[in-house]
Amino acid sequence: MNRELTFPTGGWKRECVKFILFVALAILPSLRAQTPGPADGANSQQPADLQQSEQQWRAATRRNPNSAEAFAGLGVVLAKEQKYAEAVAAYHRAIAIKPNLPGLQLDLGLAEFKWGHFEAAIPPLQAELKANPGNMQATTLLGLSFYAAGRFAEAAKYLAVAADSNPANTELLETLARSCIMAKNYPCALQEFQKLDQLDPDSWAVHELTGQALDGLQRGDDAITEFQKAISLAPQQPELHFMLGRQYWEAQRFDDAVTAFNGELAIDPESAQSLAYLGDIAMQRADFDKALPLLRRATQLQSGIRFAYLDIGAILMDQKKYQEALTALHRAVELDPNQPDAYFRIGRIDQILGDTAGAQEEFAKGQELRDKESKELAEKAREHLANGNQTNGNQ
Repeated sequence: MNRELTFPTGGWKRECVKFILFVALAILPSLRAQTPGPADGANSQQPADLQQSEQQWRAATRRNPNSAEAFAGLGVVLAKEQKYAEAVAAYHRAIAIKPNLPGLQLDLGLAEFKWGHFEAAIPPLQAELKANPGNMQATTLLGLSFYAAGRFAEAAKYLAVAADSNPANTELLETLARSCIMAKNYPCALQEFQKLDQLDPDSWAVHELTGQALDGLQRGDDAITEFQKAISLAPQQPELHFMLGRQYWEAQRFDDAVTAFNGELAIDPESAQSLAYLGDIAMQRADFDKALPLLRRATQLQSGIRFAYLDIGAILMDQKKYQEALTALHRAVELDPNQPDAYFRIGRIDQILGDTAGAQEEFAKGQELRDKESKELAEKAREHLANGNQTNGNQ
């Protein structure tokens, strides 16, 4: 079975940012700007006071354009007014004048983070940590910024430190565990989810994500148990039935998979991946009349499901609709040119159509990729064996 799809959501970037904003709402109130605010109202949250304070700080920068403190104070007020572009400009002006002003890099990183510029938040937060290695605010923000930027292994490094300093903070623990999953560090993810389960055993999200970690560790039966627990706690939660169905599909328990995928479609009739897997199951059962509409509907809803195009190509090839089959198979190659299966099918169609040279070229591409896969698998097996011998030798 082809383990092509791990996460059911369309677009990890959207999901990461959505989650990180949720975490930020829980964590950011404790992360305050370090640059002291002015005595005349910068620390007030009242709009009128902030506007007055902004005017006073702007006047201060005009009176003394070489004052880093004045520009930093202006940046604090602008950030509180959510004028992040202007706040960032003020902080950069302050840094140009006095780069070592305490707390300035943290303020800049916090403003970039709140502005949603996660990559831009990383350098100033790193600079703050270099100057103050134990700064937990900078550590937490840096981990969250790496996460939102899709740099999950780096995120886990900093979030682990932050979570260790605050082990009861479930938001931090969950972000760390998600980082480990996305970095494919499944033992790390499982360890964190076990901690979360102790803190909140009735959280469907913890059971869902634990199932994903177990899936990554190829512990399919255990993953099924976790997804079942998640569904029992939140039976109408989108994507849980899909993930359970995919585990059944992996185990070739197709009847159970069909039930789960149909359960997902009852919640979300446009669950493209559920349709695609139902189509794949129908194809494997040689029910092509049922499979093809399901697969085509799936690709209409979500154009990036590679195996659906591969299945469509196989069905159309069986029906001797060779040109349509080639269109679907070339789309599969376009989505992932490093998989050998589509090349072999294209080669067979070329052969049937009398294009001997084209067929040989496609077969050669497929064989090269298959040989590469075999070599990589052999190398991984040798590494696994070597690591096992080393572990036994140390005992």
